[in-house]
Amino acid sequence: MMAGDGSRAGAWQATHIFYAANPRPLLLQCIRPLISDLEADGLLAGYFFINYWLQGPHVRLRLKPSSPSVEEEVRRRTEEAIDVFLAERPALYQVDSGFLRDFYNALFKIEFPDAERATYMDEQGRMQLKPNNSRSAEPYEPEYAKYGGPAGIELAEWHFRHSSDLVIEAFRTKNLHLRTVLLGTAAQLMMVMSGCFMPEDDRLADYLESYYQFWHTAFPDTGFIGTDEYDRNYADVAPGLARRFAHIRTAVISGEPGRLPAFVDGWAAHCRELRDRAHHLAVRGDLVFPAEDGGGVWPITDPDHALPRLLSPYMHMTNNRLHVTIRDEAYLSHLLTQVLRESTVATDA
Repeated sequence: MMAGDGSRAGAWQATHIFYAANPRPLLLQCIRPLISDLEADGLLAGYFFINYWLQGPHVRLRLKPSSPSVEEEVRRRTEEAIDVFLAERPALYQVDSGFLRDFYNALFKIEFPDAERATYMDEQGRMQLKPNNSRSAEPYEPEYAKYGGPAGIELAEWHFRHSSDLVIEAFRTKNLHLRTVLLGTAAQLMMVMSGCFMPEDDRLADYLESYYQFWHTAFPDTGFIGTDEYDRNYADVAPGLARRFAHIRTAVISGEPGRLPAFVDGWAAHCRELRDRAHHLAVRGDLVFPAEDGGGVWPITDPDHALPRLLSPYMHMTNNRLHVTIRDEAYLSHLLTQVLRESTVATDA
């Protein structure tokens, strides 16, 4: 055992694992045991992961060593575990030859301004791809502007650990390879998190609608985020979804443990604590965001403005970890908006 010195945590380490396949085997057979072993030996102060597409589909693993003295050991163990996994269970699909190459290039053009593309482009003006079944040590670059500055990043990192644990457990225990199970799981987690942050029906419905509109606007003229096909699917799922949403909303608002299945109930308890922590940071003036005129950063002290701003990336990143596509995420937010609005009208009638 090589425990940390206990004085302060080490610097975050970021490793990108390029794996052009469903990430479930990577998460369960590599990352999960790696985290367990590092924690058992007192080497880890935190971790989380996300899925990303830039330069090819990959998992971005972030590890925080328990102290500076164990940073090299954490890096060594991480690279060794990844190399062993990739040798034993390589991804067989090659992005170069398939549809996904065009899809990732479309994302590349939408999300990266012209000035930022050059670093990632090849001679043909297309996005460069990293070799499949490879790893790359990268700098850890927290998104301070998105999560509210240093205090907001610290809160996000705490939350991301819980979200990562939840998703890995879901991959271990649920048949997430089935689309209905995946979307049902994502919908319930979205209901819980958004309901914890916004208990008022009308306000929550407005938020979910704006969440859908954000994705719809983010992909203009692509047909990627639809509306008509979403509406056609709505009639088939509305009754069951409405009953489930109503049950979850009641349980979330009551705050009483045990009214939901254990998997969702634990998530609700975490989301309530996350909301309370974010509320506290906002009131103290510790959440700072870029000013709309581009002139520096300013605190947002009104929780009614700060919490929705944080909720969107929190919710999106949990869906990201589940490997839910942006298209499906938009679809779910559209359905949940309609269910909530119809149930509100029925209650008022």
